[in-house]
Parts: sequence; C-alpha cells; structure tokens
Amino acid sequence: MTRPAHIENVQRHVVLVCPEVHWNTGNIGRTCLGVNAHLHLIEPLGFSLSEKEVKRAGLDYWHKVILTVWSSFQAFSAHIKPKKEEVVLFTKSGEKPFWDMPSRERMFLIFGSETRGLPESVITCYPDASYHIPSNLEIRSLNLSTAVGIALYESLRKIRPVHAWLE
Repeated sequence: MTRPAHIENVQRHVVLVCPEVHWNTGNIGRTCLGVNAHLHLIEPLGFSLSEKEVKRAGLDYWHKVILTVWSSFQAFSAHIKPKKEEVVLFTKSGEKPFWDMPSRERMFLIFGSETRGLPESVITCYPDASYHIPSNLEIRSLNLSTAVGIALYESLRKIRPVHAWLE
C-alpha cells in the first residue's frame, strides 16, 4: 500500500528533558517505535542507557528506536531548529488542554523530568505552547510514559487513514 501524500511527510518527535526513570524512557521508546516517532533525550539523564531495565522496558525493540541524545536543550534547539508552531510543551500548569494542541506535519512534543517537570528556561522559549493533560486532584500527575502515549497518539489522531502512518 502506498502512503497518501499528506501522511508521507508526517514527523513526530518526542523530547524528554532530563528524564530520571529508566523504565519510563524504555516504555516511551517502544511507543515511539510503534508510530515511527523520533525520541530525543536531553542530558543529564538519571540513568545509563546501557542499563538492562531500559532495554527490558523497550523489550527487544530498543535497538530499533530512532534515538538521539543531546548534551543540552540548547544543543538540541540549535541543531534541529524547531519552529515555534511545531512545539508543544506538556506541563501540569499548561494553559490549554492537550486535545486543543495543533496537528502539524512536523511536531515536537516536549516533556520534563518525572520529579521536576520542564525547566522554566524551556517554557519561556515557547510561551504560547504549554498544554496539560487533565486529571482529578487525587493524583499529582500522570506517569511520564502514560502522558507521552496520550499526547503522541492525540497528535496523530486527526491524520487519516490511521493505518497509513503505521506502515
């Protein structure tokens, strides 16, 4: 089956700024692989990528994950040059709910660490791009890998036919 032209150029990038928990990163890597998304990790990481837990969370797929590790958010931004309209930041205090995020061909879904969230220096770079995933007050926040899965699939939801971007 040939991919429709509007699907061919779709790019999804998940950016984790200073992730701390290896199994979250492994699960996120597996989710990224499932939809052909690129995973970007911004150092410092709270774990080693050689840890077997990361590989176990990604099962035997970890070596297939499209992965780039960056020394800093500034290095990532300078090299990739995401346009402001392509960036979506996810924070507990995001101004808009995630279902209102734009759907563009190239998108960068940016998440902070499990305990500290996104640094203010990243948020101020994209002041109009903050979103949240609503939840009740019984929990502080969703698990990072759950939040990435929700946001990544929502970013692809408006693209039809769904099966075309999975090939």
